[in-house]
Amino acid sequence: MKKSILVVAVAAIALSLGACAANEGGTNPTNTDPSQPETPALIGTIDAGGASSMTAAMEAWRAGFQNANTGVTVNYDPTGSGTGRQNFTDGGYVFAGTDAAFAVDKVAGPFAPCAPDSALVQVPVYISPIAIGFKLTGIESLNLDADTIAKIFTGAITTWNDPAIAAQNSGVNLPATAVTPVHRSDQSGTTENFTDYLSKAAPSVWTWEAAQTWPESLTGEAAEKTQGVRETITATEGAVGYLDASQATSMGTVAVKVGSGYVSYSADAAAAAVGKSPLQSGRAASDVVIALDRTLTDANVYPVVLVSYIAACGTYADANDGELVSAFLTYVVSADGQAAAAANAGSAPITGDASLAAKVSAAVSTIS
Repeated sequence: MKKSILVVAVAAIALSLGACAANEGGTNPTNTDPSQPETPALIGTIDAGGASSMTAAMEAWRAGFQNANTGVTVNYDPTGSGTGRQNFTDGGYVFAGTDAAFAVDKVAGPFAPCAPDSALVQVPVYISPIAIGFKLTGIESLNLDADTIAKIFTGAITTWNDPAIAAQNSGVNLPATAVTPVHRSDQSGTTENFTDYLSKAAPSVWTWEAAQTWPESLTGEAAEKTQGVRETITATEGAVGYLDASQATSMGTVAVKVGSGYVSYSADAAAAAVGKSPLQSGRAASDVVIALDRTLTDANVYPVVLVSYIAACGTYADANDGELVSAFLTYVVSADGQAAAAANAGSAPITGDASLAAKVSAAVSTIS
């Protein structure tokens, strides 16, 4: 059984993103004898992983937390949401990052890192738009409604000068370049969020249910994880795909039709969509999951949004794991932690919604 030295740590949260090593930053003394070395207040290693969408945010969280807690190493492997949930269930990770929360009928576990009969704690930590990115030389933005987006990804639209695209982009010189849709090859919460949007906003075109895996009957290019989608789009003229907005730099992006206008992705527009969506019913107070409304028509709302969660044990089988995870997640959901993620990933801080932030903090405070 691992043990930690129980001392309250109060250290400045440093937001320098390059300082990810566990031996950087300051320590907190446990005694006043100047002849004795300082001892970190928390000691141990956090091994976690999952959603690749929150990679940039996690870099910031690791740096800030490790700078203030020099005895702790935080490892996060961006394996994808599906693998993250499975590895947490099996005990490979002490928490999972996931763009798709554990379903209500799955929260009872069992989960290997958790004490018997422990509740599952799930909290949103990262709100981000899903960008629809493309590569068409000379074109930086296109307006598209949900039906047209769905037709692109089902293969019904095969060239970029298709009349359905042209009708929404007057004055844009659209080429006859072939459309190459790009989707995730791995189990992905980003895929589940994107297909959830298509199934609800374009139900007459997209006839599949929301799922973590792409429909096998559809063609297109498959790429692993967020980075793979980004690399495929940027390397392929005419390619179009969906990916976390933090990775959509250096490519054209779609403004999505909402109501009577078109809305470009932004953190504020994504946060507005989350703010207008209720919490899922039938869940415990420690299981904070948002039921995203994909059919909003309000101006300045971007409905192609994902909310990434961290799933953790309410009570850990190993008390030191519980102490470390509790401390780390307390930082992640704090104003400082959310500001660090916003600066590095362009995400929308959950602290922008006081009611949601209070529910999240209360849930995290139950971890032991």
